Amino acid sequence: MKRIHIKKPDIKGFFSKIRNLKKEDIKRHWKERKERRQKILEERRNSRFAKKMQPVYRMMDRFSLPLHYVLACILNFFIEVISRHSFFEAWEYLTGSPKVFLFNAFLIFATFSIVYLVRRRLFARILLSVFWLFLGTCNGYLLLKRVTPFNAQDLKVLSDALSLTGNYFNTFELILLIVGIAAVVLWVISMWRRGGQYTGKMHRFIALLGVVFWIGAYVLLTNFAIDKRVVSNYFGNIAFAYEDYGFPYCFTASIFNTGISKPSGYSEETMMEISNDREITKNETDRSQEQLPNIMFVQLESFFDPTEVEWLQFSEDPIPNLRKLFDEYSSGYFKAPSVGAGTANTEFEVLTGMSMRFFGPGEYPYKTYAKTKTLESAATALTSLGYGAEALHNNGGNFYSRAQVFNHMGFDHFTSKEFMNILQTTPNGWATDDILVPNIMESMDTTEGQDFVFTISVQGHGEYPTEKKIENPEIVVSGVEDEGERNAWEYYVNMVHEMDKFAGELIEAVEERDEPTVLVFYGDHLPTMGLEAKDLKSKYLYNTNYVIWDNIGLEKKDMNLAAYQIMAEVFERLDIHSGTVFNYHQERRQTKNYLADLELLQYDLLYGEQYVYGDEGCPVTEGHMVMGVKDAAITEVVEQLDGTYSIYGENFTKQSKVYINDEKQSGTFLNNTRIDLKDSKLENGDIIKVAQVGSSNTIFRESVEYEYNDGILTEVAKEADAVETGRNAFIDKETKK
Repeated sequence: MKRIHIKKPDIKGFFSKIRNLKKEDIKRHWKERKERRQKILEERRNSRFAKKMQPVYRMMDRFSLPLHYVLACILNFFIEVISRHSFFEAWEYLTGSPKVFLFNAFLIFATFSIVYLVRRRLFARILLSVFWLFLGTCNGYLLLKRVTPFNAQDLKVLSDALSLTGNYFNTFELILLIVGIAAVVLWVISMWRRGGQYTGKMHRFIALLGVVFWIGAYVLLTNFAIDKRVVSNYFGNIAFAYEDYGFPYCFTASIFNTGISKPSGYSEETMMEISNDREITKNETDRSQEQLPNIMFVQLESFFDPTEVEWLQFSEDPIPNLRKLFDEYSSGYFKAPSVGAGTANTEFEVLTGMSMRFFGPGEYPYKTYAKTKTLESAATALTSLGYGAEALHNNGGNFYSRAQVFNHMGFDHFTSKEFMNILQTTPNGWATDDILVPNIMESMDTTEGQDFVFTISVQGHGEYPTEKKIENPEIVVSGVEDEGERNAWEYYVNMVHEMDKFAGELIEAVEERDEPTVLVFYGDHLPTMGLEAKDLKSKYLYNTNYVIWDNIGLEKKDMNLAAYQIMAEVFERLDIHSGTVFNYHQERRQTKNYLADLELLQYDLLYGEQYVYGDEGCPVTEGHMVMGVKDAAITEVVEQLDGTYSIYGENFTKQSKVYINDEKQSGTFLNNTRIDLKDSKLENGDIIKVAQVGSSNTIFRESVEYEYNDGILTEVAKEADAVETGRNAFIDKETKK
């Protein structure tokens, strides 16, 4: 038997070589390495196989344009396979809509004109192919998690989404994602070396003209395709649009088609007619100050009545509290602007009265217009009548840029999860909604008069696990044969049941205040469950449910409402006529050209000349919002026996961070009165404070500053000044972004 000898590594010799290594040796090594590579490449070029392939390569160069189109068709087909999660559905799309398929392939083909600008043409083709397949893969994966496909606006919330990867990816998926991306990157890098270069004469100016020509040709072809109704530039349902018009076109449209295009007939005269000579800009009410109630809106994440699904059965009614409200108070279907995702767009419609149908496909105004500009909202409409305006959300303050948007919309305070002591989360890691009740009550305590409170819940957020995560569910679901699908439905329905409990608890808390109040509950969109219109009693995928509870004796009046209409309807029932768009709905709903004139009004207010406002201009010029309603405060610093420090105070949360001389410290949150510092050192004269910190290290609110001397803290800034400084610093920082 042959014996295997393992050579002992010469470690001593290796380090001896390293010590004696000279600069000339390194240069010689790289020179020899380069010469070896050149020799290998030369041998490959002169090999028998290479010589046989030279005529093929020449032919491919000669017919590179048609071959690029063939490659574009192949890529387009595989993008649709990934997006539709089915080879057969992609084939049906290709054969059923060949014009749409070839049109999308032309877009990919147009991008391949870039390869003629560089010598490494093979590498450029690979890079463009990987780019398009990567986009298709993103779309395919997102469609596993939600109904809304991948669009350009998702890139604008990328920083927010990265902070939530744990909610969308399990550990195995994250590992596969990282390994997959790394493998593709390494392969692409290797092709840079192995792909070779074009050896013929370069005509870069002609190539640049070619790029302009093919991109221009695509633009002209797009206009022709829209005129001939091969594709459309209006996506009433973005999910269906991607299925009908293809991923490449729809994704590209979501990049370049944003905002509201100037409608035909737009002029000052037209706007004077629509605004009734600016009468709709009034802010008034027929109620006395004492008769005005608190107005509260609660947006329930992914909520709708599960009994609306034709084939689902339940061990008991999953929403007993809301069911009772549906029977006793005004209720109906609530038409949301999206399905399965797009929470921020439902918020936008409710708060502004504007319809999303006039914006670009898949656009989030929270990430485009409202992030940088002020605008009217329900908050400004009601604060003009003396209301306080409060916003709350048990998720991060930066998500969907809400901290900036709510400031631009005129809210007084925004309490995000950074200001909540969230102790309970769902099995998927989202905060439960019960934490909202005490925080809503604290927000209402900030004013002596009436309050407008807008609350966004998060407990019902997907995705919904196909494995069983609730061992003893209160609501048992049946009617679904597939076990994984049944587990997902059971998880979702039990989250809805918890939301129903939250609704009951909130009403109890409001009743205890004994203040006149109107409270609206509604769902922002259907859950990501793959529902089709035929599965629902309403036969419409955009319907969720709403109910208007009150303790002031409003008449029960059931009706179906769109998200952009509900605020105006509530105002109408309370004899409140405030806010330009809300007044428009009250005066023009059910009239001729209602939606066409609404488009003109939205364009004028956001992108036009603001003729409606006249010389006075927009009534909202700057925000004044403060994050949270309570200051964190430090009462004592205690040095422990092991040399570490404990910070004692009040109103601490998990997002409270200790700063010493403006440097953030590594601390451990124990409870709302104590944070331990393990690696910090305090010296006399150090300045210490506590701040509520969001994603990207955004400081939302700071405590007053204290000077530390021999264990004694001395306040060095007035509380009001510190809060204002923190607020201004946050606004300045985010505005610069």
